[in-house]
Amino acid sequence: CDVTLYMCKHGLKAGATKEKNYVFFEVDIRDSKTRLQLCFLDKVEPSATIGEIKNLVYKNGMYQNGTENTRLHMKGKALNDDDVLENLPVGTTATIFFEDLGPQFGWVMVFLAECLGPLFTYLLFYLRLPNIYEPQHDYTRSTFTVVRLACVCHTLHYFRMLVETIFIHRFSHGTMPLHSIMLICLYYWGFAAWQAYYINHPLYTVPSYGNLQVLLALVLFLLCEIGSFSINLVLNRIKCNGSRPGEIPYPTKNPFTWPFFFVSCPNYTYEAGVWLSFAVMTQCVPVALFAFLGFIQMSIWARQKHKMYIETFEDYPDLRTAIIPLFM
Repeated sequence: CDVTLYMCKHGLKAGATKEKNYVFFEVDIRDSKTRLQLCFLDKVEPSATIGEIKNLVYKNGMYQNGTENTRLHMKGKALNDDDVLENLPVGTTATIFFEDLGPQFGWVMVFLAECLGPLFTYLLFYLRLPNIYEPQHDYTRSTFTVVRLACVCHTLHYFRMLVETIFIHRFSHGTMPLHSIMLICLYYWGFAAWQAYYINHPLYTVPSYGNLQVLLALVLFLLCEIGSFSINLVLNRIKCNGSRPGEIPYPTKNPFTWPFFFVSCPNYTYEAGVWLSFAVMTQCVPVALFAFLGFIQMSIWARQKHKMYIETFEDYPDLRTAIIPLFM
């Protein structure tokens, strides 16, 4: 198909002309697997973004919104929707490869799958259903208070995340392919089962420092849960320009939001505190490993968001770091 992209921000309407020396781009859209041409875009504005080019492809019925990756090379790095055509390493004739990602699901569905799976998986082990442990332990309850507290805390955590997913979080219209969702579910559900198996095992032993260790960890856990909820409320109220924030998030009178003075992503800071305290409370290796891996991933996300804040706002507070105050 032959399509012309006119950008309203330049005041150019259909049928209008520009100066003779104005340079347009030509964009050749091809399938990343077969290299067959899907579409040809003629007279594309140099300031057009990848997202705007995608919209033209969607209008021609080649793909549904969010079901593809775009690359300059078949095996190259995926392009971002915010990338501007004239800033890419291409000439006036550019070739962009589209990769079909298959069935897609919205972010709400992804988060629900992440939360509901671990929630019910853990309860299966806590209730000691048949064929999990020895037959004599079927449908029994542990005599340790820490085991009951661990179940309450684990359930509370994922229940909070469900509430935030349904009522608080604002999601973009982006999607995630089915195979990626399956990998995410395998990770979260698998870790939940591994943790629950050991914590609810008939041979489970209480933490080394007894009730003191459990109670201190419980207090930290609850504080981090409240803090995470408070931060997400603040993030829900800030303006956004698409996937980018439209304003800098600042702390409120709520003291649980004060970490915004020092870090860009206190929601990740609190989330790391939740799993650290849960690991201390249960003194369980699978929980500690999950907390460690989660912190690594959240640190990567926090650094990316911190960089985006700095690039977006010239007056962004210099004191803030990504996830750990004054450190990283």
